[in-house]
Amino acid sequence: MSAPANQAGADMAGRLSRACEQLGLRADDAALAKLLNYLAQMQRWNRTYNLTAIRDPQQMLVQHLFDSMAAVKPFGDALAAPDAQAKVFDVGSGGGLPGVVLAIMRPLWSVTCIDAVEKKTAFVRQMSGALSLPNLQARHARIETLDPAECNIVTSRAFASLDDFAQLAGRHVAKNGTLVAMKGKVPEEEIQALHARGEWQVDHIQPLHVPELQAERCLIWMRRSQGTL
Repeated sequence: MSAPANQAGADMAGRLSRACEQLGLRADDAALAKLLNYLAQMQRWNRTYNLTAIRDPQQMLVQHLFDSMAAVKPFGDALAAPDAQAKVFDVGSGGGLPGVVLAIMRPLWSVTCIDAVEKKTAFVRQMSGALSLPNLQARHARIETLDPAECNIVTSRAFASLDDFAQLAGRHVAKNGTLVAMKGKVPEEEIQALHARGEWQVDHIQPLHVPELQAERCLIWMRRSQGTL
């Protein structure tokens, strides 16, 4: 590897460590190496498979890795115990965001990435082996065709409107589980549409600070309305 490439790699590793600190995440060297390897593999596959519209590795680091990492601690806080085992579905996962990142950062969580595009789930399956992540699975399917999965958390990042997400994926949430959408700005119209249907309601909206990103991000936490199954 050339000196500039080495330098760029070291720079990314440093930024990744700082991002973990800012997000209150403990990550050992092995986890950091897996995150950087994932980024490198995404770049490589992207040339052939068009996993993401973002091509620049520096942008990928912030808009994909840091953005997904920002959800790890909030998801952990929502579980009975942050280090407890949990079942997580990542719907419309694409190249595994945030699912692969969740699986790297939380080895006790069983994470399944679901996408209707086969080449994207093939990539996630490849990452499960290449990054030694036995807790990561991929399913090539439409979420509404799968049997209810009793998940602690069902999440999506830029998958669909809140109402569509709840309609398609809500049945996979366990009785005490949560549906969580990762969004940019607070989607007021989507929230109104969700509440108009009445089956699900927004429990709370959690602003996220993504290191190095000058854009709004939030988590929309949803629960079943009282009186509905």
